[in-house]
Amino acid sequence: MTKDDMLKELLRALLAEGWADSRTAIPEDAAGQRYLLRTLMNIRPPLRAHPELLALQDRFLAAERASAAVTDPHRLPTIRQTFGAGDVPCQDQLLLWRGGITTLAADAIVNAANSKLLGCFVPHHRCIDNAIHSAAGIQLRLECHRIMQRQGGAEPVGQAKLTGGYNLPARYVIHTVGPTIHGSVRPEDERLLECCYTACLDLAAQHQDIKVLAFCCISTGEFRFPKLPAAQIAVRTVCRWLQASGHHPHRVVFNVFTQEDHDVYAALFRQS
Repeated sequence: MTKDDMLKELLRALLAEGWADSRTAIPEDAAGQRYLLRTLMNIRPPLRAHPELLALQDRFLAAERASAAVTDPHRLPTIRQTFGAGDVPCQDQLLLWRGGITTLAADAIVNAANSKLLGCFVPHHRCIDNAIHSAAGIQLRLECHRIMQRQGGAEPVGQAKLTGGYNLPARYVIHTVGPTIHGSVRPEDERLLECCYTACLDLAAQHQDIKVLAFCCISTGEFRFPKLPAAQIAVRTVCRWLQASGHHPHRVVFNVFTQEDHDVYAALFRQS
């Protein structure tokens, strides 16, 4: 079965589940079909999925991943190699990389989640939560749903939960809810953002197979935390944690997606 055949069969299987609009038609063109697939994956409720549906989805997403450029973090230069930053603590363990976090083969990646922890239900939304769930597949929302059912309430700001990575190149996803900024940044917001980084690192340290952990820019998107102070908190917290922890995980990647975010972090390391 070709990838195009798998895509059409996957769409038919998703629509046959019965929760989507019965009037939804499968587009004739491949681009339209791929757009509909992400739409359906974004809005699909956390209902139990038939094993055949999951197997078909996994085959299709594996084919998608095989045709994409996956980045090996072990081949990326460290902060010392990139910037020659002599005063940055743990500079040989830190990396700055610009790219889509769903293509990074880190042992674990950090997802900036919302308090429901089920992913983003807005079709094609540009948040990282949407991107990670779309690339990981249906199983990620199902696992998050099980976690939230056991928890019995919203995910608090500044904590972290670990799930599998499923169809991502990363083995694990660590989900954390950052502070949302209303007006100016308060000291409590800064404390909670620091807690996000610390909680993720603490959780990663509990798993010996997490040697490379990649952070996104927590809270700087939809949650409106200003980029520069957020980056300062991220770098300061990670460096302090690594110095105090015995250096595990062995490497931490600051993953940025935009040139603006890259420039903010780069300026911090050049000034050190």
